[in-house]
Amino acid sequence: MSLLVIGLSHRTAPVSVLERASLVGEEPAKLAQDTLVAEPATEAAVLATCNRIELYADVDKFHAGVAELSTLLAQHTGVDLDELTPYLYVHYEDRAVHHLFSVACGLDSMVVGEGQILGQIKDALALGQELHTAGRLLNDLFQQALRVGKRAHSETGIDKAGQSLVTFGLEQLAGAGTPVADWAAGRRALVIGAGSMSSLAATTLARAGVAELVIANRTLDRARRLAESLAGLVDGAHAVPMDAVAAELPHADIVVSCTGATGLVLTADMLREALDRRAQDHPAAGAAETVALLDLAMPRDIDAAAHRVAGLRLVDIESLAEAAADEPMAADLDQVRAIVSSEVSAFGAAQRAAHITPTVVALRTMAADVVAGEIARLDGRLPDLDERQRAEITQTVRRVVDKLLHAPTVRVKQLASTPGGAGYADALRELFDLDPQAVAAVSRADANGTRPNGSGDTGRPGAAAVQNDPKRGRA
Repeated sequence: MSLLVIGLSHRTAPVSVLERASLVGEEPAKLAQDTLVAEPATEAAVLATCNRIELYADVDKFHAGVAELSTLLAQHTGVDLDELTPYLYVHYEDRAVHHLFSVACGLDSMVVGEGQILGQIKDALALGQELHTAGRLLNDLFQQALRVGKRAHSETGIDKAGQSLVTFGLEQLAGAGTPVADWAAGRRALVIGAGSMSSLAATTLARAGVAELVIANRTLDRARRLAESLAGLVDGAHAVPMDAVAAELPHADIVVSCTGATGLVLTADMLREALDRRAQDHPAAGAAETVALLDLAMPRDIDAAAHRVAGLRLVDIESLAEAAADEPMAADLDQVRAIVSSEVSAFGAAQRAAHITPTVVALRTMAADVVAGEIARLDGRLPDLDERQRAEITQTVRRVVDKLLHAPTVRVKQLASTPGGAGYADALRELFDLDPQAVAAVSRADANGTRPNGSGDTGRPGAAAVQNDPKRGRA
């Protein structure tokens, strides 16, 4: 089996396509489950964020896997396959590992170095574990990606440039050279949604010193819990239901929205009406002060027409992508890339070594059976042997077999860990005429964690790395 990732992101697709292709609600779970049902895949995990959708799978055939996974992405995103295909990228084996590790380090983020992606990778892994769609390969891969991302942030200066989209968006609203704390202090803020991004936005605004913070959410209890958690940072934190948003809008100086809604949460007409009421209720501030809107949702929560409404300043995913392209990168990206490269090599070696383990275990099991059979024959020919003599002969035969197998099995593991080492397992099975079913049984026991201790190294028997065809870089 081999690792395959297919997806689209802000680097390959315009926001208009990402917005339409976004997976909301239960769609990531359904996509992972349907991928597992598909014939080419035995494991699946979905990484879905506001600016990327990626489907990871363990497949037995590259071309069939690409075709099936592309079709599934089109079906679940609702974007026609012909329209979606030009924006898709495909990575296979070591290149797929390199891609996820780069994503985990923030190298592929809209805001380079941002650390929020680690939480999103963790959520993708948790979903795969909950659904039992992530097996040994994807568990190993995603857990290692999390470790690599943490290593990059702890060992390099990438954190100096890394920001969350929330912080970056608020900085864009505040304007060049204006600290968010100076800009937000004393203002009234409305946060729509209570998920991870909205929670981060609420926390950031509370720490920036807003005077009042209103949190609106479809599940009021969740909004209340968030408001209560921020009570120590801002006195005026409280929760309201979603149907109270229209009433809260005229009083808000800053609005941040990030929900899972499939339609617009704030239309241009709602915003114009709120501006009119604001001018009536707060004539001094309403006419002079621009209302800041930050839309972090995908698909968008706030009508793009707000860009053209006087009195509003809207920053959304599209404008953030444009601003991020011009941001200077102060962190040592070369150091992070070096970390990624070394970790990819180590992961590949470990997976290739694990691939041969079931074959080695099956060989030693066969050898043990041969020893047991010969000792049984000896008992029949020399029935007068006492227990001490029999035990000594048995131990001697076992030592001979172990010494004969030790060097080749150690060496074959070393060779198998190198690129292109997949053939050594095949050669071992052929030379010793090992039963394929016996090897498969060890593989299944290893994957389920049921192989007895002492039977060999643990690890998923995954396929060896395959050199990527240049044509495979894009679908």
